[in-house]
Amino acid sequence: MEQKRFVVGLGEALWDVLPEGKKLGGAPANFAYHAGQFGLPTVAISALGQDDLAEETIEALKEHHLNYLMPRVAYPTGTVQVTLSGDGIPAYEIKENVAWDNIPYTPEIAEIARQCRAVCFGSLAQRNVTSWATIRQFLDNTPEDCLKIFDINLRQQFYTKDVIEESLKRCNILKINDEELVVIKRMYGYDDLDMRGICEKMLAEYKLKMLVLTCGTNGSYVFAPGLTSFQETPKVTVADTVGAGDSFTGSFCAAILNGKPLEAAHRIAVEVSAYVCTQNGAMPKYPDTLIAKI
Repeated sequence: MEQKRFVVGLGEALWDVLPEGKKLGGAPANFAYHAGQFGLPTVAISALGQDDLAEETIEALKEHHLNYLMPRVAYPTGTVQVTLSGDGIPAYEIKENVAWDNIPYTPEIAEIARQCRAVCFGSLAQRNVTSWATIRQFLDNTPEDCLKIFDINLRQQFYTKDVIEESLKRCNILKINDEELVVIKRMYGYDDLDMRGICEKMLAEYKLKMLVLTCGTNGSYVFAPGLTSFQETPKVTVADTVGAGDSFTGSFCAAILNGKPLEAAHRIAVEVSAYVCTQNGAMPKYPDTLIAKI
C-alpha cells in the first residue's frame, strides 16, 4: 500500500490577542488549512504548552478539521498582544520563549518529514535555536521531490541574515512581498537592481523552481526559469485581510501539486486570496465553485 504523503505547515502556533478577544493565528496552521481545502492530506506542526490555551488550540484545530502534530513542552502556548492606536493602526508584541520557540524534533515529526510532499516554513519560528534546529532537520530529511516553500514572513526584529541565507539554500520556492524585498535588497546589497532584477538574481543564485512576489493591491508575480506570470489583484469588498497571504500560498501549492501549469496555479491563488479577504477570519470554508478550480 502506498504511504500517504503530507503537505505540512511548520512553525509558529499562536493566538492573536485583540482588543475584542483572541483568535488562533500562525502562518503554518493557516497554510495547512488552506491547502487542505482542496482535499490534500495536511498537517500543522508546532509545539504547545501545558496550559489552558493549549487545550483551546486543540479545540480550534479540531473545529477546522485540521490534522496537527504539536508536542507539549514546558513553555507557555504562544500569544501575540495586538494593540490599536487611536486611528486603528495595530501594533504587535510577539511574546518570546514560548512553546513554538521550542519545537522538539520527535520521532513522529521525523516520520512526517520522510513522507512530506510539500512543506511551508518561515523565518519567525527560527528565532530560537531549538525550533531553528528542528526546522533545518525536517527540511534536510524530506524526499528529493518535496516542495519546500520558504514564506519569508519577516516580523519585527525576529530574523537574521544567517537564518534567511540557510533557509534560501534549503527551499526550492520562495514567497516574498514587496516590502520584504526592500529589506533583502538592503541586506544583500542589490542596490543596482530593480524589483524584477532582484527576483531573477535570487531565482538563479539559489536554483529555485519558483519565486512568488506579492505586491498587495499592485498585483503579484511568479518567476520561474524562462517564465514570468503576472496577475492583477481583484477589487473586492474587504472584510479583513487576515490569512489572505497564507491562503494564496496554500492554494498555489495545492494547484501545483495537482498538476496545474504555473500560470493557472497563480490565477487560482489570486482568486482564493481575494475570496478570503471578503470573509471574516483566517480560515473560512471555501465554496464548491472555488474548490472545483483545482
